[in-house]
Amino acid sequence: MEADAVKRAAKRKKPDRRLLDLFGRLAPGQQDKLIAFAEFLTARTPGAGNGKPAVVPRPARETVTMAVRRLVHSYPMLDRRQLMAEASQFMAQHALEGRAASEVITDLEAVFARHYQREKGQGKREKDR
Repeated sequence: MEADAVKRAAKRKKPDRRLLDLFGRLAPGQQDKLIAFAEFLTARTPGAGNGKPAVVPRPARETVTMAVRRLVHSYPMLDRRQLMAEASQFMAQHALEGRAASEVITDLEAVFARHYQREKGQGKREKDR
């Protein structure tokens, strides 16, 4: 019964925190296997393995929320927390101020592309060191 409670509590944790907790419980050999498996999964994810975006074309009728989901999927290598701070401003302009969805989506696409270019530039500088 107590094991079930621990499992339920673990499921409520944020995925990254849960993964770190599980990783810490593993023996070093098992940690290496988990890292290898994560690298394998990343290589199978379009765009994530090679560091390039898998840009999904913009549909004719798209809501702002759908655009954010599409862009997050297109740029899996970017840190969502950094993006969402800026993206939420555009979403608020649409929801609260009535700004046209097409304009907001265009701005969101520019934000994601800019963050990708910045990330790409930082990665190149680190390789040059």
